[in-house]
Order: sequence, then structure tokens, then C-alpha cells
Amino acid sequence: MTDAPTASVLDGHRPLEVPPGVESVDLEAKFTQLLFRASLLGNKLTEQKQQARAAQRELLGVLVEVDDALAALGLDRELVAHGRGAGLEATRRRLLGRLAKAGVKPMRLEGLAADPALTEIVGTEVRPGVAPETVVQTVVTGFFWEQEVLRRAQVVVAAPESALPSGEDPRVELIEPQQPEQAEKPQRSEQTEKAEQAEHLEEPERPGEPEAVEPEPAPAEPAATEAPARPVPPRARRQAKAPGRPAKRAKRKK
Repeated sequence: MTDAPTASVLDGHRPLEVPPGVESVDLEAKFTQLLFRASLLGNKLTEQKQQARAAQRELLGVLVEVDDALAALGLDRELVAHGRGAGLEATRRRLLGRLAKAGVKPMRLEGLAADPALTEIVGTEVRPGVAPETVVQTVVTGFFWEQEVLRRAQVVVAAPESALPSGEDPRVELIEPQQPEQAEKPQRSEQTEKAEQAEHLEEPERPGEPEAVEPEPAPAEPAATEAPARPVPPRARRQAKAPGRPAKRAKRKK
């Protein structure tokens, strides 16, 4: 054990020893260097925090999509018939509880005015007595993460009553882009009708073009001349006269 300090040392009557070389050190330059290193360390820590928060935000977004999948499976009649509905609902409640501990909470926007920072309007519906641009239905639930918006909600808002023509029932009108195939169908039908009409019309004669001349029929070939009769040999003549000989002999006998 070291000896206890004396009273003279505590009172400051005994000067402290100064290490050699301390008097030549530039304290201002050393302090500036120390501040620079501290700023570099602070920037590095801030960057690491931002990266960690971005990774955490991405993970929470995936878990929110898992909640959407569980909600869709809970509406499957086949799974509910097999007794899976209760298990899916329990898993979803547990997931939402974990998300709540991480600062993730679902949005409750029904009856509030649609805020572009919180909502994405996917349809309109005429509701008598409801102010326009008021959220009347949530299609996809949005979520807060602490003080930030983790995911915007997709909602249906109320439309002004003047937008509903007389004699029609109020209904939800989803905002969907027109498909290119549907836009091309009327044009194709008009083109086919014009083509069919053009086929029935006669083609007009073009000026300057000679008329088509029908070719003259070829002269008929002369009929083949009959071959000259060949002379009959004498033997054939005798044979032709042979049938008449028995008659002459009969006359001589008489």
C-alpha cells in the first residue's frame, strides 16, 4: 500500500513535476485534431444507425406483407372448413403484437379526410350526407412506424352527390387504367366494316390505262382428210362372190 498524501501536498504547497517535452506541445493543434477525429467517429456512427434503421424498416415492411397474406388466408373457405381459420387468426394476432412492440401500428382512417401523405385513393363511392374526400372504406391497411409512415393505406373515398346521375344507384367506382386491348377493339371493327364495303364496290376505271383486249380465237384446224380406199385383191372378190354359187348350180339341175 502507498503512503497517504501529506497535508502539504493536498494544500498545493508542493509543485507537481512536469514531464519533459510538454511545454513544446501545441495544445491548440492537438485539440483541433481531437475534434476532427471525434467528428469522423460521429459521422460513422450516424451512418451505421441509418443503415440499421433502413434494414429494420425493410424487415418490418416484409412482416406487414405477411400480415396481409395471413388475413387473405383467413378468408379462404376451404381452410376454414378444415379448421385452419382459428390457427391463422392466432398467428396474425401474435404477429401484430410483435409489430406493436417494435412501434408498428395500423392506421384507422375511416371517417377522416383523405391525406395524400397517408392514403392512396383507389376508388370513389357516393355516400349521401358524407363530405367529399372522406374515407369510407379501407382496401389495404396502412401502418405507422413510430413517427414515420411505414406503408400508405389504399382507401375508397366519398364522391360528391352531384357526380351521381339521376336514376342510378350509388356504387363504388374503382379507378383503373383503360386496357389497350379494349381501346383497339372498336377501331378493328370499323376497319373490317370498311374493308367489307370496299369489296362490294366496283373498282373505277383509271384514266390513261388501255382497256384490256380479249385475245382473238385461234383458227380451227382443218379436219383430217379421209384416207384413200385401198384396192381389193382378186381373191377377196372371189370369196365375196362364193355364196351365190350354190343358187346357180340349183338352176342348172332344173
